[in-house]
Amino acid sequence: MSEHADTQHGHDDDHDHDGVGAIHATLKGYMTGFGLAAILTFIPFWLVMSGAFAKTGPADALILLLAGIQIVVHMVYFLHMSTKSEGGWNMLAFVFTVVLVVITLSGSIWIMYHLNDNMMPWTMQDARNQP
Repeated sequence: MSEHADTQHGHDDDHDHDGVGAIHATLKGYMTGFGLAAILTFIPFWLVMSGAFAKTGPADALILLLAGIQIVVHMVYFLHMSTKSEGGWNMLAFVFTVVLVVITLSGSIWIMYHLNDNMMPWTMQDARNQP
């Protein structure tokens, strides 16, 4: 078969084998991802070490938010995931994984909270009357 026939059937050497619309790695993309990841790591570290919040609730919420943003940064800049990579199957698999993780974590926290309330009722009583 001639070289001309191979290119007619879509076997050209410049063909994109990574999937439809795959994001290609560049030094600029990696450096942008690294910079964002470093910033998103430094901010929670600074929050904890400086004691910027008097209560831990708002600090915990902000740290969790920044962790979620950092996961997205890693997925986009280092794993090259997008809605177009692999025909959208990568994103569908990710959404399914997130749903399972949220169900598992929220269910585990809910069970642990209720086990604490139901299995240790003496902690709610006056400590001076304990045996």
